[in-house]
Amino acid sequence: VVRLAVSDTLPAAQAKGITKIVLASTRGATAKAAAAAFQETGLRMVVVPWQYGFGEQFGLGAQPFPQDEATALQAQGHRVYFGTMLFHTDSFYGSQNPNALATILRIFGQGVKVCVEILLMAANGGCVEQGERVIVVAGTGSGADTAIIATAAPSLALSALRVHEILCKPLQ
Repeated sequence: VVRLAVSDTLPAAQAKGITKIVLASTRGATAKAAAAAFQETGLRMVVVPWQYGFGEQFGLGAQPFPQDEATALQAQGHRVYFGTMLFHTDSFYGSQNPNALATILRIFGQGVKVCVEILLMAANGGCVEQGERVIVVAGTGSGADTAIIATAAPSLALSALRVHEILCKPLQ
């Protein structure tokens, strides 16, 4: 599944002059595969794993993304950003708005929802600039089956985020 999103991502990045990929990776396998595929292409990734503590509810410990994998990716020139998962903050803010936005985005598929969420997270963390055009890659459950081209924005400027193109996503 990683190959599908990467095979759609690389030609699009080259054709559109995009140099940054924002990538969801829970346990590191997707990030490792993508780093190998993007090696010597000039593309740099911002890898966005789950926030610390999120995996505990699934029995995966505080952080299923291995620290040694984060270190290896950073040594290759990529960034790994452990930020707050914005669509999972209902109890913190006392509002159902994050959950409502996530539900609306799932109309297009779980991968599209994750793409938008991790792009907001990466912009909030200063890993991408507001207005920067990037490719965002995420998946439905595991792997990477969804890729979009989008203009980044932080959560405080949500209305500036734009999805320009869906490169690939599951049909169901």
